Amino acid sequence: MMLTRERAKDIFRKVLKYSTADETEAFITSASHSLTRFANNSIHQNVAEEGMSLSVRAVVEQRTARASTNKLDESSIRQVCEAALALARLQPPNPELLRMPGPQMYRAVDRFHSESAELSPQARAETVRAAVERAEKDGLTAAGVYSNGVSVTALFNSRGLEAFHEETSAEFSITMMKDGSSGWAKKTSPSCVELEPEVLADRAARKALESQQPKDIEPGKYAVVLEPAAVLDLLGFLFFDFGGLSVYERRSCLTDRIGQKLFGENINVRDDVYHPLQAGPPFDGEGIPRQRVNLVERGVVKNLVYARATARKMGKKPTGHGFPLPNEYGEAPMNIVMDGGKSSIDDMVRSTSRGLLVTRLWYIREVDPYQKILTGMTRDGTFWIEDGEVRHGVKNLRFNQSVIEMLNQVEMMGPPQRTAGEESFEMVVPAMKVKDFNFSSSTTY
Repeated sequence: MMLTRERAKDIFRKVLKYSTADETEAFITSASHSLTRFANNSIHQNVAEEGMSLSVRAVVEQRTARASTNKLDESSIRQVCEAALALARLQPPNPELLRMPGPQMYRAVDRFHSESAELSPQARAETVRAAVERAEKDGLTAAGVYSNGVSVTALFNSRGLEAFHEETSAEFSITMMKDGSSGWAKKTSPSCVELEPEVLADRAARKALESQQPKDIEPGKYAVVLEPAAVLDLLGFLFFDFGGLSVYERRSCLTDRIGQKLFGENINVRDDVYHPLQAGPPFDGEGIPRQRVNLVERGVVKNLVYARATARKMGKKPTGHGFPLPNEYGEAPMNIVMDGGKSSIDDMVRSTSRGLLVTRLWYIREVDPYQKILTGMTRDGTFWIEDGEVRHGVKNLRFNQSVIEMLNQVEMMGPPQRTAGEESFEMVVPAMKVKDFNFSSSTTY
């Protein structure tokens, strides 16, 4: 049974009944997730799980700690309250610990879609059947996932704060393979109706077919057309640096760079949970309302995001981006929206005399955290562009590239779209054409 607002309130009343802490917080979550997995053109797994958890944070004499349980009977609620209090008493006092926030006002967001909540295994299977038929049409082998779910988050504290959010999710991801080549496509949305699995299956099939018999190219700097998934997985390494605490502790690549023009004139980025293509609750892990924050304007680093404690240290106002306490991370922007342009991927290809088209990246690791140099590999569709046309597939390449440098060399961008990759959280980002992207070595596949 999924968590309702009234059920959450009832649980919190019991938490208050058993907690003797100076201040008490209850973080209650409920999730239902169903998944159909397929490989070798056959469904091989259908799973569904549902669960609920309660996390209680106790504060006593400037000490705080948290205890959690997935059992919500009266006895278990009492035990988790006692455990949180006992753990808090063992902690050293934290003179910077703030009182819990009082009641807040939240802007409404509607991210619950009944079609996603009610999507049946039979409906998922029919969608997979169509994708497999598309693969078999060209002698391809398909593998992937079709999933749907519901998540609920409720946050209460003894000072009167009450926050509640529910949303649905759906995902279709597919890889098609043939004779050593592969193609990939993926999309997520709160509504399964928006996934367009048949479009994704066709895209993956075309990439797998067009990248057959890939050729070698020499490593070096090339113009590169990055599809949105590749853009996302690179940018994901940058945005935790926009947390105030990481700058305060001088761990961020933005240390001593606030107010500077660090990126190209055409780069504009914000954190905006209220964007229609975004997801998530309108409050952070402390219950503070999330604010829309302009992070980068015309290449200039304008703002950071702040949890309550960081804001106090730095003389700023909290922006509603904190994680549940206690934590060592502080805050981060989790609803990235990057402005784009009007160019299609075809437009970018046509404008390229010699370069590469990259579907996505993987095994990305950070080499230099201050210059934000990353290394990783291309996969599932890497193509050579010559005289404005995609000519053939190429063997995968390793890159060594500064994201900061990359964002100074963006020549064209497409419309921003909700994007899911494999190495980072979902964002709203465009495809982009970048000059002089550095590929350091080649592979044999």
